[in-house]
Amino acid sequence: MNLMVYNTLKRKKEPFEPINEGQVGIYVCGITAYDRCHIGHARSAVVFDVIVRFLRKIGYRVTFVRNFTDIDDKIINRANEEGISTKELAEREIDHFYQDMDALGVLRADIEPRATEHIADIIALIERLIKKGFAYESGGDVYFSVRKFPRYGMLSGRNLEELMAGARIVPGEKKADPLDFALWKSAKPGEPSWESPWGLGRPGWHIECSAMSMKYLGETFDIHGGGLDLAFPHHENEIAQSEAATGKQFVRYWVHNGFVTIKGEKMSKSLGNFITIKDILSQYHPEALRLFLLSKHYRSPLDYSPESLREATSALDRCYKAVYEANEVASMAIKKQRPLPEHVKETVAFIKTLSEKVEMAMADDFNTAKALGSFFEAVRSLNRVVESARKKPSALYKDVMDECVKELFSVSKIFGILSQTPEEYIAKRNMDALSASGLSLDELETLLSERNEARRQKDWKRADEIRDSLSKKGIILKDTPSGTKWSADL
Repeated sequence: MNLMVYNTLKRKKEPFEPINEGQVGIYVCGITAYDRCHIGHARSAVVFDVIVRFLRKIGYRVTFVRNFTDIDDKIINRANEEGISTKELAEREIDHFYQDMDALGVLRADIEPRATEHIADIIALIERLIKKGFAYESGGDVYFSVRKFPRYGMLSGRNLEELMAGARIVPGEKKADPLDFALWKSAKPGEPSWESPWGLGRPGWHIECSAMSMKYLGETFDIHGGGLDLAFPHHENEIAQSEAATGKQFVRYWVHNGFVTIKGEKMSKSLGNFITIKDILSQYHPEALRLFLLSKHYRSPLDYSPESLREATSALDRCYKAVYEANEVASMAIKKQRPLPEHVKETVAFIKTLSEKVEMAMADDFNTAKALGSFFEAVRSLNRVVESARKKPSALYKDVMDECVKELFSVSKIFGILSQTPEEYIAKRNMDALSASGLSLDELETLLSERNEARRQKDWKRADEIRDSLSKKGIILKDTPSGTKWSADL
């Protein structure tokens, strides 16, 4: 398979050629553990979750590393505000992260290093940079000398003149040049600190990721990912300090996901316009959020609105309902071996090509939007097969339905959806609809009994009134030979 990946470093799509055939090393910048994650974090997590799932699906052995920044200015400031230790704050927010990601169906990374567990690796890397003349100590702080790295700006496309226009030295900083950035920060009263050759202090943010990624993936590895907002200065600085230390290319492919916006404005904690994952999942199914986050190409901006989540919920409903009804048809006790119509055979043949279509779309720079388009077309096709099966039942439909459902479930694993049984999903949606209707189960059953009696008495007007009243509340009735069944309006 010819996998093409957009490389931010080259600003174009390139054939993906891993360093070691059949193996892929991926490092993705994780959270700074000081607050609840918002759906901007969810997008990055889900995007790279799907990338890892896809690479494994097509046969790569993936080593996936995602870190936690558990010491940082934001963590220190928030801990001080709350009157707790930085360790206590970081542990709490890492637990929250796991709660959110587990709910979203995001797979755990293979390795999840924490910055505070790698102080020795960070110090060793800083010493290496000082020895090579790329870094210097100043009053207990250590800085990277940007001007000594000629390729600085290669990722972001910025040059030193542009950077100098907005650069300044903040009071208290001891750096020689406004462009230089901190590798090690000397201890301030009351802050967590560690012993180092330059005195008590703590690492800078950028050096943490260089040290941890190279420890687990080597001095050159395949893919480094994260949100677009990390490209500069974080990833730019990672490149500079890593390549200055090793003399080797740091990363082969840089992959950045686009922003989540609200009314066109970037969602961020600093702007105060963020919505937490926890709040979203209190209203919407996790897989609906996944579908929303994958509905646009990962590099494109994605605008959030309640309407977009409702649309994703409807799409998820259709997927589960299609599989539910296909299973229902497959379980019908039909003995007659009526031949399948030609149009059904063609539709089934189309559904069986779904894996190929999805893999082709994903091989074109992980195009989830196009891949999901093929998936939803297969769902619509399955509905047509179900409709034909109900009109002219045949025992031959059992194997056909089983094969179609198997194909859908196989592909759904790439997107991380259809993880529940259709019965579980629809039962939960039914109870949610009942709750939203304002009716209790007893009240609903009373209305159904009244309607059944009205039908027996041929009081069609009253029977229709009850049916229409429930329909307005999102409860749909279906009269069957075995009685009246109710369900959510999926």
